Amino acid sequence: MIRRKNQSAEKWKALRPGEKGKAITMKQRSWIGPAAAVLIPYGVFEGLKAAGSADPMLIMPRGHFYIVSAVALLALALAVAVGIAGRRLRNGKVGFLALSFISLASIFAVHGLSTPNFMIHASHLPAVSSQLSILLASLWLWLSSLPSDDPFVTFMSRPGRWLLPLWTSVLLLLGGAGLLFPHAVDFIPLDIHPLKGGVAMVTILLNGVTMYQYYQSYLYSRFPLQKAIVYSCGWLITAQVIIIRGEAWRASWWLYHFLLLGSMLVMLAGLYRQYASRQSLSGAVRALFTNDPIERVTNSISPSVQTLMASTEQRDPYTAGHNFRVTLYALKLAEELQLRPDELRALAQGTIVHDIGKMDIPDSILNKPGRLSPSERAIIETHPVIGYERCRRLGFLPEELGIIRSHHEKWNGGGYPDRLTGEEIPLMARIVAVADVYDALTSRRAYRQAMPHEEAMAFLEANRGSHFDPACVDAWKQVCGRDTSIYEYPLKVLGERVPGAVLKGAG
Repeated sequence: MIRRKNQSAEKWKALRPGEKGKAITMKQRSWIGPAAAVLIPYGVFEGLKAAGSADPMLIMPRGHFYIVSAVALLALALAVAVGIAGRRLRNGKVGFLALSFISLASIFAVHGLSTPNFMIHASHLPAVSSQLSILLASLWLWLSSLPSDDPFVTFMSRPGRWLLPLWTSVLLLLGGAGLLFPHAVDFIPLDIHPLKGGVAMVTILLNGVTMYQYYQSYLYSRFPLQKAIVYSCGWLITAQVIIIRGEAWRASWWLYHFLLLGSMLVMLAGLYRQYASRQSLSGAVRALFTNDPIERVTNSISPSVQTLMASTEQRDPYTAGHNFRVTLYALKLAEELQLRPDELRALAQGTIVHDIGKMDIPDSILNKPGRLSPSERAIIETHPVIGYERCRRLGFLPEELGIIRSHHEKWNGGGYPDRLTGEEIPLMARIVAVADVYDALTSRRAYRQAMPHEEAMAFLEANRGSHFDPACVDAWKQVCGRDTSIYEYPLKVLGERVPGAVLKGAG
């Protein structure tokens, strides 16, 4: 039997490097879309400019007005949709997202209405308003990407639900004043260097940071609106570059208007897909910015994993609740170890079903109150491989499979199924091993009482370096010592099982 396990371990070790390489390649490919969205239109712009004859003057004031109006109306629709959700949720970051869209809608509408010789005479207002609209939209988008506890976010959130109407009023007053007195903007030379270049650099920097922040969140949660914001910010960057490098009315100059139109269409598509997956506008937007640990788990898991969770609950409610609590603990431990967002997502996906193989283990063994016989122990030790094979056929990623297969391995090589030792055990499996045993000790079963937190921590410490990775035990001690709610919250909210409502909330 040991020989067979060793052969299995060799097979598993041989597979992991290639699978890891495949996972890294997939992650790298996920950047191709956003990068192409930025570089391709910029390449077209530079190509038209360089061609000369292929970049004719296209002076069409009426067409300009209609394109700009379409952008403004789409931005307004987004602002209304997200603003309504923001008022219901009382979430400042949702409000910032709405403020970004209303800023673009209001100021870019001024850009359209001030089209030279369409409604008013030629002035600096169109150039100033185009720069200002993208700058303000980028500023609020950047604020929406910051952590909820950021001091600046806290400060800007103080007006609460009054912030959106107050800012909208300011924009309307400024826009109206600009249209009534278009030459008054001459003292704001946003269309003249060096201020023009400075504003452009700030806008590009804000959008670059926002792209990165939302992309990191997307790697964890895979929400359509997060991905849409990444693409939209990329097009805002390209549009800003075209504004400062393009010549008005040239074919190449028109590109930035279509990029802004595409940016809003992508945002609307992302919001629609997010809404379709949540069946509620408020729920769709709330999912982007939730701080609740249970929502973070249910929001990030895929439909196939949700199905497995539901199956587990029907078969064994205790195991479903145990899986859920272990996931919450493991995520906190992993954050302490500074795992990346994509790694946290993989951790959540693998941990939430880490005991899925127990569905094939008889109840008489799973719930036996006394010590297991050698034959019963051999049966229960098959559950990691059973779960691994099941999830491998379902297309789980290598990191997720490593959790399912290796969470019962021990640091000293005395675990199962593959007798891995030390760092041969995948890091995520080592994390889950600590969270798994901690929850098993502190949860009440029909045949035994729950162990107090202090006793469970003493057990982990006693087995540090033999059963558990010392770094993981140390990290868990630091997490629990810093905030008792980390280990109190899951049991208080979930109890000994996962309520059906929690699982339904994941859909």
